[in-house]
Amino acid sequence: MTKDVPIACSLGADELSERLAELRAIGRDAALAVSPDGVLHFRAGAATRARLEAIIAAESRCCPFVGFDLRERDGALLLSISAPEGAEPVASDLVSAFAAEVGAA
Repeated sequence: MTKDVPIACSLGADELSERLAELRAIGRDAALAVSPDGVLHFRAGAATRARLEAIIAAESRCCPFVGFDLRERDGALLLSISAPEGAEPVASDLVSAFAAEVGAA
């Protein structure tokens, strides 16, 4: 992330609604927990990884100021989402959408 990247999402209202529904669906299907520091834990597997990578790619296009870190550890996929100062609510909203139906780790 650079300071030259504007803090603005390029999705329209309908697209945003669809994207959030997609995040909730992945969370419902594969999320295990969200840790107190906001790291999302998903069941490991090729299908889940592919879905997460597709979302990361799509989000990186519409919100290039958001950072994503997807790793596999201890049999789970871990996704960290970050944003620069002033855009933290965007990262928090993404975590909340993924984690809408899971508990804390």
